[in-house]
This record gives sequence, structure tokens and C-alpha cells, in this order.
Amino acid sequence: MPEQAREPERPIAGTGMGGAMDLAASEATTLERGPGGPAGPHPSAASGGRARSLWSDAWRDLRRNPVFLLSALVICFLVLIALWPSLITSGNPLTCDLARAQDGSAPGHPFGFDGQGCDVYTRTVYGARASVTVGVCATLGVALLGSVLGALAGFFGGAGDAVLSRATDVFFAIPVVLGGLVLLSVVPSSTVWPVVGFIVLLGWPQVARIARGSVITAKQLDYVQAARALGASNSRILLRHIAPNAVAPVIVVATIALGTYIALEATLSYLGVGLKPPSVSWGIDISAASPYVRNAPHALLWPAGALAITVLAFIMLGDAVRDALDPKLR
Repeated sequence: MPEQAREPERPIAGTGMGGAMDLAASEATTLERGPGGPAGPHPSAASGGRARSLWSDAWRDLRRNPVFLLSALVICFLVLIALWPSLITSGNPLTCDLARAQDGSAPGHPFGFDGQGCDVYTRTVYGARASVTVGVCATLGVALLGSVLGALAGFFGGAGDAVLSRATDVFFAIPVVLGGLVLLSVVPSSTVWPVVGFIVLLGWPQVARIARGSVITAKQLDYVQAARALGASNSRILLRHIAPNAVAPVIVVATIALGTYIALEATLSYLGVGLKPPSVSWGIDISAASPYVRNAPHALLWPAGALAITVLAFIMLGDAVRDALDPKLR
């Protein structure tokens, strides 16, 4: 009988480089298909073939963090009433009636009246504008100035780095409240800009040191050395490669500091050197209500409560951002 045609023999997997590659490919196919099942989508293919970055991971974590959602909701509401206070009140914060001084709540005036007969509710709503403006503008100024100086000092080093280090030591030695009493007492303006300028003047050293340390760490990494070896200029290396990877600590510190700057503005206004009447500020209202807190505690509690909630919201937001951007806390 004629012999049956035999199937050609296959090379045994594992014999030589080709066998090892065949074995690895077969194992990968088995893992993708599962035990006897069809091939499923690869994780990278399911996500569009792109690896998630630090920012996408951070945003995903923030969306799942109830602390971030609550603080962001409060901050959005504060920004809304700071931009358009007429949405929730129709009164004028400068309209006062001495006949109703220190009166409690009444129809149309849920928070009562202060010592001058002004509506506490209206002044509390309008006071958010000054606090939010000072906090946001001061934070932007501090972050911009500190980041630029710190990044340049950390990247180039040398004499500029030494001068920046000694300058930050000098500014750290100045007490913030005492410096505000000295510098702002000679400024006659009652707007927010002298307070913003003072905070930027004394706040940039902290951000500069953090930016400097981040840049020094980032410029020693392999991808920066590879870019330098390929002939990239200093400006391209600093802006395209180092800055995006060193900005996360600056964002965290600036977010937490924003609440601190709002509290600092209220403190300086309370001491009489920050915002001055006829400006409307929570610090001014707290200072004016302090002498008669026993007779009319509502005039003090409402602006103080609004200030505490605002500062707490920004600090909680900063903590959530820090947890999301710091890989060591994962």
C-alpha cells in the first residue's frame, strides 16, 4: 500500500533564536486570545494606542476625588458671585441706614445689619470680589515671577544661581505681616493692586526655590541629555523638555498658596493697611464688627465664615491637586 503523505515537521520551539521568537509570539497570542477564546483588543489599542501622560492620569484621579469636586464647586460659585454679584443680591453694599444699625435678620436682609446700618448679606457677597481678585492675581504674579527666575537659575547655574539663593534668604527673613504694615502704610490707594504687588514681592522666593529644584532635577535626566546631544538649543530644551516636566510642583504650591493669600489680604485689611473704605472686603467688615461683637455677633460671623470657607476650599483644592500630580503619593 502506498504510504500516507506525512505532514512536514515543524521546528521545535526553543531551538535557536527563531524558535525563541516563535515561542514568545505564540505565548503573546495565547494571552491575548485567552483560553480558547477569540483575540480581544489590546489595552493600548483600546485606549487609542497612546500612553496616558501624567496630566491625563492626574485629571482622571481628580474627577474621582470628592474633595476636588466639592472644593471646585465652591470655588466656581465664588468666582461667579465675584464677577456678577447682582445675580444673588440686588442691594448696594455702600447704602446704609443708621436707624437699623446692629439689627438682626429681617425680610430681604437675611444676615442682618452691621454697626453702620449696612446690609451684611450684600457686603458679604460683594466682599468675595476683592478676595478672589487679590488671590488669583497675586498667585499668577507669584507663579510667573518665581517660575521664571527659579528656572533660569536652576538651568544655567553659576553666579545667577548664587545670587538668587541669597536673595531668597533675605526675603524669607522678612516677616510677612510686619512687611505689610511697613510697606502698605505709605500707600494711600484703596484698590487691590498695592496688596497684590506686596504679596508678589514677598511671595515669589518660595516658588523660585521650588522651580529651581525641579529644573535642576529635570535637566539631569536622560531625555534632556539626548536632546542636548542632538543639538537642541538651550531655549528649546528649557521650554519644550524641562518646563512641562518641572511645572507640576509649582502648580501645587501656587494652588495651596492662593488660599493663604486671600487670608493675608483679609489680615492686612483688618489691620487697616490693606484695602481701605470705601472698598468692600471681608477683612474690613471683620475689623468694623469686632468692637460690638457681643451686641451684634452676626455682623462678624457671616464675613468671617465666608472667608474661612473660601480659604478652606482653595487649600482643599491644592491638596487634591498635589495628590494627583505627585507620583510618590499614588
